[in-house]
Amino acid sequence: MLLAALTSFGLGVLAIASMFVIMLVSDVSPGIWLYLAAMLCPLGLLLGVVHALRSGRRAR
Repeated sequence: MLLAALTSFGLGVLAIASMFVIMLVSDVSPGIWLYLAAMLCPLGLLLGVVHALRSGRRAR
């Protein structure tokens, strides 16, 4: 689950960075697929939190 979290978070950050580059370089707005790909960032964060909670130590 950690690999899926890191991959989706990284792809989301890459999509956000590419949106900024597209907006700076051209006058065209980014496509809807790029906005949807940016939603992978919070999904990866959520998966990372779930992984941390599931793999953490139990309280005594």
